[in-house]
Amino acid sequence: MGTVRGVLLDIDGVLHVSMRPVEGAAEALRWLEQHGYRYAFVTNTTTMARSTLAQRLQEIGLPVSAERLITAPMATAAYLRRLYPGKRCWLLSKGDTAADFAGIELVDPLRPDDAEREHVAVVVIGGAEELLSYENMNRAFRLLMAGADLVAMHKNLYWRVSDGLRLDSGPFVSALELASGKQAVVVGKPERAFFEEAVHLLGTAPEETLMVGDDLVNDVQGARRAGLRALLVCTGKHGPDTPLLKECRPEERPEVLLPSVAALPDYLAGQG
Repeated sequence: MGTVRGVLLDIDGVLHVSMRPVEGAAEALRWLEQHGYRYAFVTNTTTMARSTLAQRLQEIGLPVSAERLITAPMATAAYLRRLYPGKRCWLLSKGDTAADFAGIELVDPLRPDDAEREHVAVVVIGGAEELLSYENMNRAFRLLMAGADLVAMHKNLYWRVSDGLRLDSGPFVSALELASGKQAVVVGKPERAFFEEAVHLLGTAPEETLMVGDDLVNDVQGARRAGLRALLVCTGKHGPDTPLLKECRPEERPEVLLPSVAALPDYLAGQG
């Protein structure tokens, strides 16, 4: 394998779990900086705008700047500006991610009369958590049946928090697909375009870029399909005992499993 020049890191499950930093994570990031690696953070987190997420991570001691964050809401907003210029969007996502959708006309998801009276071109589903109620799912379904397209920031099935696994929005997106007969366009990880954009921003070649993630599907397999190298840390969603690991084709397996991101500096040093 060639030399690693660039590193992409997932955040939730890699750098922190429920906003509690993984031991040694901050030191690993400083090591990357000190040793001249190009690095950025790629996340499907959709409940915070990029600036808010950076601030929250800094508050818990993680040296993460907004400029180094590549998020699913950012990628989704760029997609909407390109394919739906001047069109109305019904966005269902928790938090302040609407700040990343500047220049896009958003319909208030909690005012169905307005949404259904005015033409909506696209329904966008992010990490909505408790907002994914029957009422809101039915609003989304009606808009899709009236002609709107369906876009998903991601199709994550679940993620890990301090008290265990928590259901994500992916199953709800699948339910809307099944009911409406429409296929969602997925913009975040594991989509190839998401990783290609991240590598482009780093200025490195895919084969010299390493993805560090806790999700075998969205992080590792997504990166490998885009031509990147990838490893799995065992502090989040998946670990050495996950059945998915045994089912992986050789070309989609992580090159190594690390106990945590704290072991990344030693691994990279050994690659030199």
